[in-house]
Amino acid sequence: MDTKLNAFCIAGTSSGDGKTTVTLALLRALYKRGLKVQPFKCGPDYIDPMFHNIACRNKSRNLDCWMMGVDNVKQSYRHAVKDADCAVVEGVMGMFDSSKPGSLDGSTAQVAAELDIPVLLTVNCSGMAGSIAALVKGYSEFYNKSNIVGVIANKVGSENHASILREALNIANLPPLIGYLVKDKKWNLKERHLGLVPAGENIKSEEWLDSLAETAEKCFDIDKILNITRTKKEEPDKILISKNKKRLAVAYDKAFNFYYEDNFDILNENGFDLIKFSPINDLCLPEDIAGVYLGGGFPEIFAKELEANNSMIESIKKYVEDGGRIFAECGGFMYLTKSLTDRSGKVYKMCNLIPAVSKMDNKLRSLGIVK
Repeated sequence: MDTKLNAFCIAGTSSGDGKTTVTLALLRALYKRGLKVQPFKCGPDYIDPMFHNIACRNKSRNLDCWMMGVDNVKQSYRHAVKDADCAVVEGVMGMFDSSKPGSLDGSTAQVAAELDIPVLLTVNCSGMAGSIAALVKGYSEFYNKSNIVGVIANKVGSENHASILREALNIANLPPLIGYLVKDKKWNLKERHLGLVPAGENIKSEEWLDSLAETAEKCFDIDKILNITRTKKEEPDKILISKNKKRLAVAYDKAFNFYYEDNFDILNENGFDLIKFSPINDLCLPEDIAGVYLGGGFPEIFAKELEANNSMIESIKKYVEDGGRIFAECGGFMYLTKSLTDRSGKVYKMCNLIPAVSKMDNKLRSLGIVK
């Protein structure tokens, strides 16, 4: 195993500061340089990894110390980077946002510290000049295990604005400005109630990603980023793969696509061949299956199409009546209820296997880690 690796975490001061755009810019730029890039996302996020996958043509992995535990985070990371040249970890929310005040459990800072990788801090610099120094100083000194080695300014007004920000950091002897993105609507990613609109519906062309990478090559010091983020790989634990194979049907289409790659790996290692099917487009479940996995997604957006495919609904009902087993979570659970009501009040019939109904509200019920 090649032990050389470039690894860093792209953290932010808050949600909406441009972490995903910055991450995509670097993923694509590194990929265009011919490097094999392994992307990661902090926290239980299904949507951002979809964009990572497209940007560097490699499956993104989730890292969450609160949900997975530190040891599992480290093992997932080690396995994923064993054949990679670079590891790029996108943070979640603000760098120190966590499961509760006074703790770093579940935070970006915890992941970066446990993996012992340096941090590039993304800052929304719209309407900001010298104040960047005070903000970066606070983030750099708040936690003694944080290793912020550079700053990326987003939503900058001009090249001259970037020069002012760079000078402010230099004078204060703080981590340097190592890149910037000028505010431009063409880099915006559409959002809705759970964050970004998924990549399958919010398609960004190869030309868009290449253009973003070209901007990164111009406005980021990528050579310096690679020079200051060199690290070594650690040998991952060996995995024993079961030879007793069973077929597991996995719902996968534009309505259901919220899955973790590590979960798929664990299922494969434990003897399951994953057979993807579409509750929207396919007429029935795959044959000779040992179970059905209905993951999360946006059934509320595609409820009309799900209701219209009565053949699939009847196939799932018959499978259950014949003793078949289904694991359903989030959107998959909603699909198994009696009905789903969208935000406009329109009611759509679902599988009617769970004696409950699902209804979309016009606002979030809660946000954050829930025990």
